[in-house]
This record gives sequence, structure tokens and C-alpha cells, in this order.
Amino acid sequence: QVQLVESGGGLVQAGGSLRLSCAASGRTFSSYARGWFRQAPGKEREFVAAITWSGVTTYYADSVKGRFTISRDNAKNTVYLQMNSLKPEDTAVYYCAAKSGSYYYSDQYKYNHWGQGTQVTVSS
Repeated sequence: QVQLVESGGGLVQAGGSLRLSCAASGRTFSSYARGWFRQAPGKEREFVAAITWSGVTTYYADSVKGRFTISRDNAKNTVYLQMNSLKPEDTAVYYCAAKSGSYYYSDQYKYNHWGQGTQVTVSS
């Protein structure tokens, strides 16, 4: 059974940092692009960051550029999201996802494997 499991969420004060992890099991995702999305209460799920299968190229939403960093360790089948300078508007459930193929990295509908999500709450 293919599973993506997120961890590392929690409650943090504004200006603080968190590191999310997403471990995959059931198959290897080393040839898959990986992405992070988030959904705040009452809002649609939105793109946060993505990384190509090789890890060479990364993509970010404008709202997190310069504060968040996505990385991956293919040997561990794991992708990370380092979140610094957190703001209250970053509060959301964060989901990791995996997709095959190139392009459309910010399009959630191109991803066919999803985790259950982890809550990130940033207090002001």
C-alpha cells in the first residue's frame, strides 16, 4: 500500500520555524516530483512548493518565497519543507504529494499521491 505520511507540524509563534517531513512507503518515489500544498480554514487548497525528481529545480508560491525551502532525500524516500519566519497567515493543514512526469508542478490535480496532512498553527 502506497502511503505518504507527513510529520513535524505544530504550534509556533510568529517569526518561528518548523520543519515538515513527508515519508513515503509502499513504493519508491525517487523518480517522482514532490510537492507541498496547504489548506487554511474556509479556503481552497493552494500550492506551496515543489521539487523535481532530481532535486535540482524547486518552485515556490510567491507568498513563501525566501522563507520556505523544499528539499528531498531520495535514499530515504522523504521530502522536507523548512519553514522560517512563519506568519499567522501560514496557518493551515499542510499536505505532501507526489506526481510523475514533468511540468505543472503547482497544479494539485496533476498529483496522484497524497498524504493525510499535518496541522501548522502560527500564533501572533
